[in-house]
Amino acid sequence: MTLPKLDDLDVRGKVVLIRSDLNVPLADGEVADDSRIRATAPTIARILDRGGRAVVIAHLGRPKGEPDPDFSLRPVGDALCRALSGRRVRFAPDCIGSEAEKAVSDLSDGECVLLENLRFHPGEKENDPAFADALASLGDLYVNDAFSAAHRAHASIVGLAERLPSAAGDLMASELAALERLLSEPKQPYMALLGGAKIGTKIGVIDALLDRADRIMLGGVMANTFLKARGDDTGRSQVADDEVDEARRLLERAGQNKIMLPVDAVVAGDIRESEPRAVGIPGIPGDAMILDIGPETIRSFVDALGPDGTVVWNGPLGAAEYEPFEHGTLQLARAIAERTKDRRLASVVGGGETVAFLYKHDLQDRFSHVSLAGGAFLKWLSGAPLPGVEALRKAKERT
Repeated sequence: MTLPKLDDLDVRGKVVLIRSDLNVPLADGEVADDSRIRATAPTIARILDRGGRAVVIAHLGRPKGEPDPDFSLRPVGDALCRALSGRRVRFAPDCIGSEAEKAVSDLSDGECVLLENLRFHPGEKENDPAFADALASLGDLYVNDAFSAAHRAHASIVGLAERLPSAAGDLMASELAALERLLSEPKQPYMALLGGAKIGTKIGVIDALLDRADRIMLGGVMANTFLKARGDDTGRSQVADDEVDEARRLLERAGQNKIMLPVDAVVAGDIRESEPRAVGIPGIPGDAMILDIGPETIRSFVDALGPDGTVVWNGPLGAAEYEPFEHGTLQLARAIAERTKDRRLASVVGGGETVAFLYKHDLQDRFSHVSLAGGAFLKWLSGAPLPGVEALRKAKERT
């Protein structure tokens, strides 16, 4: 994949707008997980070391197009400072307008400022030309280091690449290189493991993977929805009712054995219940919730993985944020990690919840590639073009 590179830009003395992924969880006004901050820090540091004036732009959460203190990036500045080995990171209370302009004009070579949440302005998500113009007027160059937002046609993702000399940041470039290397022509057999609670974006991925993958294993709300589509009683389990018809269509299209569903499950009447139990499918009690895959499903999924080939994984296989229901996800994670060790199995993991789970259990370094991206990762898997990547490609064609 040919994209403009950071090394192609002469950043010395230039104001470089760096689109980073700083969409991190906050707890009591502090960053609860700085993985994404640490991941983008090397790109920022390299620009600073080369004499660039770094203007970091990002979004946090889902504010409704207006300032909201609950979604301010101000707490992220301290964490970014730590990730940059103590370099000072100034903060501007807006991303456009006089306050942003003043913060940028005060920079000297090798200095950094973080601008306030882009999504405090509706023009960001709308890719409004006036908003994109206002952002672009702040800088000389543009670097996109936010692969996780590359599936969004937003002003800071697409609009800036159309207006300024542009390049992919180191994190963006490494993400794309890894996905190209591992998944463009995956080693066979090609297996997919999909779970989690959000299934809307994954339905299209399953549709695409039916033409490429040998097996697709499902857990979490995804599996519950497909079980219901098959006609199984799911009790009080969370189900995406608006996707049941589509799940039924995919089951019919897949035929026998392509899509693997749980054969048993760990259930409880409530997520806080201290004594969950394993039951077969069918056989889910009407007053119970499916909260994890069961022991027989774990064995069948592990056996299906095989010793070599490729596995791509997005989404935990149950309510893995609660310790009684993390067993299935943990067993699959350990099995994949073990088979990755001798490099016969190529393992690619994406999505915030899944990656957070791996970090919790210190497994993040035992996979071929771990991507912090969720939606962009899934869209890439489906084969659909990513607006952020396409914008950079077109920027290179213009040079």
